[in-house]
Amino acid sequence: MTGTERPLRVAIVGAGPAGIYAADALMKALPGRSAGSAPGDAEVSIDLFERMPAPFGLIRYGVAPDHPRIKGIITALHKVLDKPQVRLLGNIDYGTDITLDDLRAFYDAVIFSTGANADRALPIPGIDLDGSYGAADFVSWYDGHPDVPRSWPLDAQKVAVLGVGNVALDVARVLAKTGDELLPTEIPPNVYHGLKDNKALEVHVFGRRGPAQAKFTPLELRELDHSPTIEVIVDPADIDYDEGSEAARRHSKQVDMVANTLEQWAIRDAGNRPHKLFLHFFESPAEVLGDNGKVVGLRTERTQLDGTGNVKGTGVYRDWDVQAVYRAVGYLSQNISSLPFDDQAGTVPNEAGRVIADENADGAERYLPATYVTGWIKRGPVGLIGHTKGDANETIACLLDDAPRFTPAQRPDPEAVTEFLEAKGIPFTTWAGWYRLDAHERSLGEPEGRERVKVVEREDMLRASLH
Repeated sequence: MTGTERPLRVAIVGAGPAGIYAADALMKALPGRSAGSAPGDAEVSIDLFERMPAPFGLIRYGVAPDHPRIKGIITALHKVLDKPQVRLLGNIDYGTDITLDDLRAFYDAVIFSTGANADRALPIPGIDLDGSYGAADFVSWYDGHPDVPRSWPLDAQKVAVLGVGNVALDVARVLAKTGDELLPTEIPPNVYHGLKDNKALEVHVFGRRGPAQAKFTPLELRELDHSPTIEVIVDPADIDYDEGSEAARRHSKQVDMVANTLEQWAIRDAGNRPHKLFLHFFESPAEVLGDNGKVVGLRTERTQLDGTGNVKGTGVYRDWDVQAVYRAVGYLSQNISSLPFDDQAGTVPNEAGRVIADENADGAERYLPATYVTGWIKRGPVGLIGHTKGDANETIACLLDDAPRFTPAQRPDPEAVTEFLEAKGIPFTTWAGWYRLDAHERSLGEPEGRERVKVVEREDMLRASLH
């Protein structure tokens, strides 16, 4: 692939599911020079660069702790990272510790799979008040991300969550559950103590459109009702469908399952579980209300269906008594050094994974040489984790088509990049280091009968990984 006998050298920036799926697709496409080849005879050599000391990205720092089923995906990802053609280099901040020019010297091609970890803006009055939060920040806190504060203000008795996707459900569920309910999970001590002191008794989830337009998956929705402390309440007045909504139900089994669940909840008698979780539809957030700089309420405009499944405002407003607001209206990828970026879409401009550099005078697109994207940085933060497999296959197909025209790396020896990092004094972690951190976290959970207790501090993660 490179005009020499050596393997194709590829760097993947981001060791979450998208990056690992890309590595897997590449290895499947280039399994070896012959059946039964020794590891050194592989046709590809891949280094996964990760900003965190630990791999797995969104699964470690974006999935709610009470979703071990989703975290089970790590088992499949483990098998990819166990392969001899792949190497993990963690605790490396792209753009600071290593640049695109550096990577070009060591690799024949570079793939970016950096995901999305910021909150999309919601431009309504009052959104910046004290007590108004982005869901991504809260998720990072309860998932033990080392780069966010160790405490979280949980003084509000009534809380609003804006959005009707799975992240909104995660946020609402964690806010409504008790700390003791979540203690058997991997949450670290600071998160347990914060949630144990949580004063929330009512959580209100608001959607601008109706039940048929909600973005929940059926399983995530039904899980809300499994907690012995959470009473899920749906107003029968919010169960409404137009022609567009009925068509959506007919064409999607998932949409129909979500609507059926919501209908069942709307007609049942309310129970007496101590925490109330309200799912409101046809309420469009118009303003976060404040007093002395703090959240004291939420104003919504009632909407109605227009026949197509979309909604229009009615001019009827309602004020809700809440003391905190969480917006879960979508994630946003952040600008990547040395790459073009579409600020509106939150993606790197690309065609099938090839990064678009600019346009020639005749309007023809020109690509950055041997530079690719996959996952959310490629197409935006939509879809489930498994959807990134299709992204990876498409990107890898383009990379392999382009490979005969790559300019070979100047320093392709795998030791060259580690020598570069060591010379800069960067304490990078490895796949063997993850095994050590994994064993350490499991040992912390064992005395309490828990599978693991997540380590939060970056220094503690490094200490466990490197020694």
